[in-house]
Amino acid sequence: MNVANLQLEGLLMAVAAVNNALVRKGLLSIDDIDRALKTAEASFTGDERLFEDMSPANHDAVCFPLRLLQLANTSQFEAGVPPFSELVKQVGITKQPYNDQM
Repeated sequence: MNVANLQLEGLLMAVAAVNNALVRKGLLSIDDIDRALKTAEASFTGDERLFEDMSPANHDAVCFPLRLLQLANTSQFEAGVPPFSELVKQVGITKQPYNDQM
């Protein structure tokens, strides 16, 4: 596996842990974080000039961290967030199929 992928995995889990701590301390709600992540994804996907020039696989690659953090946020529990492997599986299950997969 590429070292950069491992670094990104660690970074995503760190952000998920910080989000979880913010919720547990009452500084932000799960809904606040979810709204911020959805806004970030909508901002990217709404940029037609950039978004239309990318392949569907590249769309998914850019949106993957946001979707993983959304799932980590909405499925967090007292002890923390679910493992990376479980979150990745859920991102794959919940993503929309490409036009050629319908």
